[in-house]
Amino acid sequence: MALIVQKYGGTSVGSIEKIRKVAERVIESSERGNRLVVVLSAMAGQTDALIKLSKEITETPDPRELDVLMATGEQVSVSLFAMAVKSMGYDCHSLLGFQAAIHTDQVYGKARIRKVDTDRLLKELDEGRIVAVAGFQGIDEETNITTLGRGGSDTTAVALAAALNADLCEIFTDVEGVFSADPSICTHAKKLKRISYEEMLELASLGAKVLEIRSVEFAKKFNVPIHVRSSFTRNEGTMVAAENKEMEKILVSGIVFDRNQARITMVKVPDRPGIAFRIFTPVSKAGIVVDMIIQNTSAEGRADLTFTVTKTDFQKTIELVREVAKEIGAEKVLGDQDIAKVSLVGLGMRNHAGVATTMFEALSKENINISMISTSEIKISCVIEEKYIELAVRALHEAFGLGDEKQED
Repeated sequence: MALIVQKYGGTSVGSIEKIRKVAERVIESSERGNRLVVVLSAMAGQTDALIKLSKEITETPDPRELDVLMATGEQVSVSLFAMAVKSMGYDCHSLLGFQAAIHTDQVYGKARIRKVDTDRLLKELDEGRIVAVAGFQGIDEETNITTLGRGGSDTTAVALAAALNADLCEIFTDVEGVFSADPSICTHAKKLKRISYEEMLELASLGAKVLEIRSVEFAKKFNVPIHVRSSFTRNEGTMVAAENKEMEKILVSGIVFDRNQARITMVKVPDRPGIAFRIFTPVSKAGIVVDMIIQNTSAEGRADLTFTVTKTDFQKTIELVREVAKEIGAEKVLGDQDIAKVSLVGLGMRNHAGVATTMFEALSKENINISMISTSEIKISCVIEEKYIELAVRALHEAFGLGDEKQED
């Protein structure tokens, strides 16, 4: 008898009919002898509708009260699901985040899970019930409701799987797994049978929307195997697990892109100790994450400093940087929001030379200019003009033969 945690996203429970389909699928798994904890997101569109309601009250909703409001979306899902299961003759109890004892910090809107008390969950399971848990939410030390941020139901599911020492965490979504590239751009994109935690972390951080990055961090830390699959088919999906020697044979596992990028350049910055600290301190204090950084040094004691942030943070960042530029005597500050980032990810990069060369050659053949480059042990990222991003993805996918069946093993 296996203990399985399943998570169903908003599109999977987007209507009463879909909720019934999910209930049938869960019951099928239960009938095979599995013990089930089912984590549900809010019905598709419900979260945005709740945000819109809050904005009708005030443009700046109180964070605590906004979390109370946002948590109601998942409450609707789990209650309807439990009703569906019971109507089919099986026992099921729904639990909200505080009832499942998911303890978080007090960062409203993006709380982090500190611990999960499993007593209530195990009691429900031992009594033979299917347990439905509201995703995306928890409770802080002062018993306030908190939410985990967009994609937080993935994190809920993996955290519960870790705490319960579950045999498997299944993430059901509207795609069949993790692909070598976005299938809407690359028609020959291939579904991966397996991928390592480390590769999935890179893909998630670089723009892939399949799994929320914190859920992968949890899975890696507690060695929770994740099966990413579609709730609309019975096909096998992608296993996300600890790396093995077979994974290392694959040079590049996936290509991912991010259009939510903007570039800021400070021209002729004084080249002396402490300047970088002066520039990035106010940016950091504003909670803005800086991605790629390049500094070019000249012989005149001045340097050009270029870095990227999300488009969402662009306006605030450039305002902060312009203030610093005046203070330190930089010549000017330039900004560009018409960029995007394309990245290669693969464990095989650790032991194989020439990956960067192949990437640069493929982009060159399409006359795509590279303005910034960043690398890590298993990743290479290039910043290019946004209008070329789809062409770049297709060119790289072909250059590395990712659509070939031979890449499967």
